[in-house]
Amino acid sequence: MRIGKRTKRFVLLASLLLLIFSQMHGNETRAFSNQVIQVGAVGDDVIELQARLQYLGFYNGKIDGVFGWRTYWALRNFQYEFGLKVDGLAGPKTKEKLVKASRYDEQFVKEQIRSGRKFTYYGGVDLNKQTAPSGQGQKAPSGGKTSGGQAAKPTAVNVPGGFSQNDIQLMANAVYGEARGEPYIGQVAVAAVILNRLESPSFPNTVAGVIFEPGAFTAVSDGQIWLTPNETAKQAVLDAINGWDPSGNALYYFNPNTATNPWIWSRPQIKKIGKHIFCK
Repeated sequence: MRIGKRTKRFVLLASLLLLIFSQMHGNETRAFSNQVIQVGAVGDDVIELQARLQYLGFYNGKIDGVFGWRTYWALRNFQYEFGLKVDGLAGPKTKEKLVKASRYDEQFVKEQIRSGRKFTYYGGVDLNKQTAPSGQGQKAPSGGKTSGGQAAKPTAVNVPGGFSQNDIQLMANAVYGEARGEPYIGQVAVAAVILNRLESPSFPNTVAGVIFEPGAFTAVSDGQIWLTPNETAKQAVLDAINGWDPSGNALYYFNPNTATNPWIWSRPQIKKIGKHIFCK
């Protein structure tokens, strides 16, 4: 009987300690519902998704529980960097990876939302030092600034990052002319190279200037720049503008089967995607 009573007391004590522990740390262990989270979703799952993406540095927008396009691009970048299927859907594998890679203090996050406070939620930063999100809007690249250095406003609804419709169309033409036979990730990488050149002081500071720089792109030389791009090329441009850079910050790329300029082989190579080798 004594053993039985001691066992019961032990179980009761253990249960009590477990309850206390779960109350203290439960708001750090929440791990989504079973539903796939996608664009248009709202609610607690999206709050957790945004918070975990922001914790890891992929999302710097407002945590508001609304799965918009900014959350979508952040999720795609996370999936790419963590070797997951890049589809912008938070399914079981993506959620499992997010939970393992990040922490989520549900109580803190929701308190900030209820108070109407804009806040960051980045790993390695004390909660009492969290401040307004660092990027409440896309920083326009060099070609998207006015002469006074201020970021230019988008010229139309859903045109991201200060780029004009003409910029996006021209980049889509270049991607289609240069890489229409490449896998989708390779087309995004080509678009990313254009944007990387736009940010580099070694290249022109407008989209048109980068693309039409003499000898820069084969599609310009052979006239394929003027082919009508398909929706895939346009989507690749938007993915690149919104932060996906499969090229690894490359400034150059070439097809080793057709390249005739020995100089390009001297560039430090980053990776190969499809038929293209991307270089610094």
